[in-house]
Amino acid sequence: MTDIPKADRPDGLVVEQSVVDGVRVVVVRGEIDHDVKHVLSEALLPRRGAVPPSRVVVDLSGVTFMDSSGINSLVVAHRAVSATAGWLRIAGAQASVLHVLRIVGIDEIIPCHATVEQALDNP
Repeated sequence: MTDIPKADRPDGLVVEQSVVDGVRVVVVRGEIDHDVKHVLSEALLPRRGAVPPSRVVVDLSGVTFMDSSGINSLVVAHRAVSATAGWLRIAGAQASVLHVLRIVGIDEIIPCHATVEQALDNP
């Protein structure tokens, strides 16, 4: 296996957040790996002492790669939100990312939807 130098990889991870009908929507673009996992974690988890959002949709449609760092961030966020009787849903994962989510069984813990709209509309 060869390491790909950072200079040859796309720049970082872009995360944007909005609120739609009281649901935090976190839109993620780029590659999620060990080097940028903190960006995703900071977007999904509240700052120390803050109350986590009760409902979150994570739009992964712009994510082209995700390793175990991204999986771990999603699981930790799911636990935090679930502890407040809320929910976390994944939307729009590309085939390669969805494949990883299914292999590790995340799709059985965190509902995965084809679009953000479906994730928002699903009861």
